[in-house]
Amino acid sequence: MALLRCSNWPAGKSLRPGLGKMVSHDPAAKAATTPPRLLEARSIDYVPWSERRGKVWHQGPFWFTSNFVLFTLAVGFTGPLGGLGFGWTTVAVALGAIVGTFFMAFHANQGPRLGIPQMIQSRAQFGTRGVLVALIAALFVYVGLNVFNLPMTTQGLQAVTRVGPRWPWYVALVSVQAIIAILGHDMIHFVQRWLTYVLVAAFTVLTVGAVVVLGGPRVLTMGAFNSVAFFSQCAAVCGYVIAYAIYVSDYTRYLPPETRLRPLVLWTYAGSVLSAVWLMPLGALFALELKNGATVTSVLTVGNMIVPGLGAIVMIISSIALVTVMSVNTYGATLVALTAVDGFRPIRSSSRIRIIGTLSVSLVILTIALIVPDSYQSTLTAFLTLMLYFLVPWSAVNLVDYYWVRRGMYSVLEIFSHASIYRRWAWRGLVAYAGGFLVMVPFFALPSFTGPAARALGGVDLSILFGLPVSGLLYYALARNLNLAHELQACRESLLTLEPTMATASTASRGAVDRSRACRLPAV
Repeated sequence: MALLRCSNWPAGKSLRPGLGKMVSHDPAAKAATTPPRLLEARSIDYVPWSERRGKVWHQGPFWFTSNFVLFTLAVGFTGPLGGLGFGWTTVAVALGAIVGTFFMAFHANQGPRLGIPQMIQSRAQFGTRGVLVALIAALFVYVGLNVFNLPMTTQGLQAVTRVGPRWPWYVALVSVQAIIAILGHDMIHFVQRWLTYVLVAAFTVLTVGAVVVLGGPRVLTMGAFNSVAFFSQCAAVCGYVIAYAIYVSDYTRYLPPETRLRPLVLWTYAGSVLSAVWLMPLGALFALELKNGATVTSVLTVGNMIVPGLGAIVMIISSIALVTVMSVNTYGATLVALTAVDGFRPIRSSSRIRIIGTLSVSLVILTIALIVPDSYQSTLTAFLTLMLYFLVPWSAVNLVDYYWVRRGMYSVLEIFSHASIYRRWAWRGLVAYAGGFLVMVPFFALPSFTGPAARALGGVDLSILFGLPVSGLLYYALARNLNLAHELQACRESLLTLEPTMATASTASRGAVDRSRACRLPAV
């Protein structure tokens, strides 16, 4: 059968810069997968099937460690600082984690199906330039998290070493995380997976000891209840874990295309939820039982109360873990920034351009961190809430489009094309995003602004209960007249262009495409 090409790609014309190297023309390439690389060769481009590798269960420790950091511990301070007891804080944390991670985990399936980073997929819903709305929010999240992570890490290390001013620490830590981010996907996965074992061992001792030394029978009580603090804690947790939705496909896109949805989602979900429901209540316990305990250095204090020297060990391990998570954020921020630039001026996707992007993002993070004040707790709570506001409409539109509208059938070539069938400005996604965001505004509860609905509820933030369904349902309604038959043909052409060996593949190989729920190949 003749190799099909997308309608926007004239015969004889090569794929646009950066995509040409995606295609493997060797029939044996599919059989021998590429081994892991020290330096990742790709950036925002498509990962061909011949380079797919990895195990689904690796997503569990990856998301556990990525979420098991001092920042997560600090999220647990929110309820106690508002007058909420330990038991009620734990309930609020569990509720926020269970709900928020549900949306985050289902993005995982998009990586192995499409083989491209998370945010560039949103071009199909928002347009190649309209997606800038979501990209700006994502970049704000990535950079903002690292701006908070950097002083937290420095505080932890300074508390142990008592060495030097903050700026040399900032430079050193940013440099280390930049190196990990430059090495890329495989190195980040490797570091996060092996750190899991160290973190579990250290924090098991710390948690059991903290319950004995600080909590005792009080841990089994619910404590004081405050509705505003309860929902603030729940919203902070929910916003925190939903923020990880912008990361997910970045770290699943190298998995084989036949990866099954259920185990992938379950491993992603379990890793993220377990870390949140473990570490956030521990932070709440520190905030309630220690004088000035709502600081990350409480890990050092409590550890030394259990066994002298234990606090220093746990603090150093925690700080190392936070540096690796900074690399996760910087890696994602680089992909988002490159996606934004590529929407207006095509870039040649390569390790070189990713290295330049990583260094640029790291410099921005360092600069902002040096000029912000050390006191961050009130700003942290507001920041987490803002993450929820910006990311809820995007997540709803993206998931509805993937699972209910286009059902995973996308043309990767058209996603990268500037004359795309997905258009530059996709009005359906933009309208649904705006509608979901606007309906949340009356329920905003921020230090600088409280919406009328939130004031009527005593300051309780219920914005997520309205933003998610409105943006998702509105998009579904607007997308009912999409020409999906035309898009399906483009999807088939894209797959045959990117994976040309499929044109003469065996029945078993074609079954892999079918099982992946990607666009089905026509009969050969």
